[in-house]
Amino acid sequence: MLRIHSIQSLGTLDGPGVRFVVFLQGCPLRCKCCHNPDTWDMRGGETLPVDELARRAARYKEYFGAEGGITVSGGEPLLQAAEVYELFARCKAQGIHTCLDTSGSLMNESVERLLAVTDRVLLDVKYTDDADYRAHVGCSLQPVLDFLARLNEREIPTILRQVIIPTLNDSVQNMERLCRIRDAHPCVDKVELLPFRKLCQSKYDALSIPFPLADVPEPDREIMSRLTALL
Repeated sequence: MLRIHSIQSLGTLDGPGVRFVVFLQGCPLRCKCCHNPDTWDMRGGETLPVDELARRAARYKEYFGAEGGITVSGGEPLLQAAEVYELFARCKAQGIHTCLDTSGSLMNESVERLLAVTDRVLLDVKYTDDADYRAHVGCSLQPVLDFLARLNEREIPTILRQVIIPTLNDSVQNMERLCRIRDAHPCVDKVELLPFRKLCQSKYDALSIPFPLADVPEPDREIMSRLTALL
């Protein structure tokens, strides 16, 4: 059984091509920029059998084309690595491409087993400085780098993703460090910069939780273009 937050049948933003996207419930991190605080609680959401999810994904196989497939996101999917392994194994047996969208903050035997049936990873590198990670995420940068090193050893194609937050990581120095991380890991074939948005404010209000970055401005198109050019 997997604990699910939501499902998007035909997504185009969570990996290559058209994808069946499963958003899992539960996350060990508390990122100040989190868009989905409603995914934090491991007791929330609903539970669905792995076989049922695999059947649902297979219904959309004709829409996936050459690049699409299934993506498991979060929350943090590594919290349910053993169950995601079962889901990916069933999907791969049906010729469905598998993609894992993760913070890369956990590593254990179940995660290692999961990586063996993972075709691509979307790795969220939230900051490139350890102090920023500890201050704004709640963990160290090192586990993320260790996870990326393991992806590189396994030669799993990886896209690095970073949400650009003005005043926190929109600097030239951050981009330089991100480029060094990319260049040190040949498995990385793309870097995506995503603009920080505050549409999540209503979720924080509904949960009676203060949004830590409520007063931080969203990056404009000029900022995003300038930083993308540095890559």
